Amino acid sequence: METLKQHLNNLLGNALHSVTDLPQCNANVITSSKREFGDYQANGVMAIAKQLNTNPKELAKDVQKHLEDHEDRLVGRLEVAGPGFINIFLRNSELLGRANTHLNDLDTLIPKIESSQTIVIDYPSPNLAKESSQTIVIDYSSPNLAKEMHVGHLRGTIIGDSLARILERLGHRVVRQNHVGDWGTQFGMLIAYMKELPKKDNAPPDQLIDLENFYKVAKNRFDSDPVFADSARSSVVSLQRKDPEYMAIWEQFIEESMHHCEAVYEKLNVTLKRKDLDAESSYNEDLPVIVEHLTTKKLLKESEGALCVFLPEFVGKNNEPLPVIIQKTDGSYLYATTDLAAIKLRSHELKADRSIYVVDVRQSLHFQQVFAVAKVSGLASSTISLEHISYGTIMDKDGKPFRTRSGDTVKLADLLNESVRRALALVTEKNPKLNASDMQHIAQKVGIAAVKYADLSKNRTSNYIFDWSSMLSFEGNTAPYLMYAYARIKSMLRKQEVVNGAFRITSVSKPEERELLLKNLQLPEVLHTVAVDCYPNHLCNYLYELAGCFMRFYENCPILKAETQERESRLALCMLTAESLQQGLDLLGIETLEQM
Repeated sequence: METLKQHLNNLLGNALHSVTDLPQCNANVITSSKREFGDYQANGVMAIAKQLNTNPKELAKDVQKHLEDHEDRLVGRLEVAGPGFINIFLRNSELLGRANTHLNDLDTLIPKIESSQTIVIDYPSPNLAKESSQTIVIDYSSPNLAKEMHVGHLRGTIIGDSLARILERLGHRVVRQNHVGDWGTQFGMLIAYMKELPKKDNAPPDQLIDLENFYKVAKNRFDSDPVFADSARSSVVSLQRKDPEYMAIWEQFIEESMHHCEAVYEKLNVTLKRKDLDAESSYNEDLPVIVEHLTTKKLLKESEGALCVFLPEFVGKNNEPLPVIIQKTDGSYLYATTDLAAIKLRSHELKADRSIYVVDVRQSLHFQQVFAVAKVSGLASSTISLEHISYGTIMDKDGKPFRTRSGDTVKLADLLNESVRRALALVTEKNPKLNASDMQHIAQKVGIAAVKYADLSKNRTSNYIFDWSSMLSFEGNTAPYLMYAYARIKSMLRKQEVVNGAFRITSVSKPEERELLLKNLQLPEVLHTVAVDCYPNHLCNYLYELAGCFMRFYENCPILKAETQERESRLALCMLTAESLQQGLDLLGIETLEQM
């Protein structure tokens, strides 16, 4: 089933085409900002009138007449307003029909795209003028296995996971790729240090439990001890030659590092699994192939002993060309080489339609260059859309990158544990009669949800201030507020009996009822927006608005004291709202609670 917005865009776009004979007409349908402007508003008439050098208001009236002559089941009436806006008012009967279809099969709240289905999308984006079921690779989280995950990994991990959930829920084939750093000079350093430690029946040394400190000690030795540094460099050579002894130590280190990562993923309720690993080391054999391919395409040039690609669109100061270094003087490879190998795999083996990279904004130039090289060289297919989904930095109250008091990077596991601890104190204060087990369970869910939602609700391209008090508040656009709204509805529903056990919305006599009904039906179109532009904060804003609509409905429309038919209709609307909240939060990776 089309979303409301998709249906209206198609309807008015076709009407504009019929009136103007233009081959492509974007009706630019948006959600109305005020009730008196209708449910939706078409703003595309002005741009088309300008293109035709005609009066936009007259063109809007022609579209209105055309649609009134060709009655549509969804549209109740149209109004032409201002210089050429078309206000669209939807039929209550059609809204009720859609809502009750959802209630009969709650899975249809978010209809999936079928592989044979073509839907017009009203957002310009590569490969998405028409949307059908696609293969979409999402590269996210990507920690360096030499260290524990820190607060800097939070945004990439949860933004990427939310996008994966949403795209998968819409019916796309999603391939998660955790492009972990597990190779290079630093691993020679770590292996050299591990070899010095006493062996313990082939088990990892106790020091490896604190992975961050293990790295620091090894790095200090590397920087201060020339003999150790030589041993580390020798270890790199042995590792690159795949010496069995060194490979065994490397595998032991990687295994222990992954345990650290997986513990964080489990705590965060992130869907990344071991099978999703796309380690840098897995591309080692393909890196010489990349060099050979670029050589064949006559793209490589030597610069100060290194092999580079120079593209005319990338210049630095004084208009000097910026290189994309593929192989250094010593023969080693760089991130760009590995990323090109990954693009080759995702394009030609995975046959991806989109390859999405959820990586912080500081890597923007890197990805611009790598994508350009991949396209011009043919390593990327002609149809794949390569997209860098960048994000900003988490800041402290002083506007500086978030760190510990000593200046160290905050471990992500420590941050999450602190949030759960603070949530427990809050839950204990608000509901001291709960037993200890329930308190801990609620605190665990609320604490993790608070951190995730505080991040996801921000525009991903912006930096944001990390603030415990606001993220754990039960007021405003926060996870605790939305979780409480859901739990409150579920508590009310548990206490009520429904005729025949079936929920059905039969009327929307009050404006607050209709507003809530329409808002529920807009969940799919919000998800389609996120699927295209990859901003999860659109979904967060929607859920906050939905909860606000519910509160206005709850305050103005008696439920339990209403007559039987009206009471059951409003209970059904409550049920639909609870499901929208639950499904929306789940797509953000946030678990709901039946009681709080």
